[in-house]
Amino acid sequence: MHFLGHRYFRELLSLRMPPADFVICGSGPLYARGWIDDPTGLDIVARGEAWKIAAELGPIEAAPYSAARRVPLFGGDLDVFDDWFPEIGTVDELIERADIIDGLRFVTLDVVATTKLMMGRDRDRAHLAVLRAHGHPAP
Repeated sequence: MHFLGHRYFRELLSLRMPPADFVICGSGPLYARGWIDDPTGLDIVARGEAWKIAAELGPIEAAPYSAARRVPLFGGDLDVFDDWFPEIGTVDELIERADIIDGLRFVTLDVVATTKLMMGRDRDRAHLAVLRAHGHPAP
């Protein structure tokens, strides 16, 4: 199945956020490449109009792992953040440097690897192994 057919991506596209104002983080870039079977939700970093759309749709709350704010949508399928991890890059940098796959922006694999290393959960370690298996020099 093509990744855009997955429920999480259908939900994301239903928000009609301007593609230039958000980037998909977390496991989404691995799923879009067909490297994992389930992203377990999508993490989106948004700015400008995209953040405004998300903020109007749900409660704004503190993000669990950084100083960012998030809006959980679709019962937690999507988490829209106003920042990611500042030590990795600004929102503008993440969006501008993103890989574009089927018209959507995904953080680069370097950002995925750095984030997964920082988080260190079991699934993050498994995803680092997936990156290495696909030739990325993940730590």
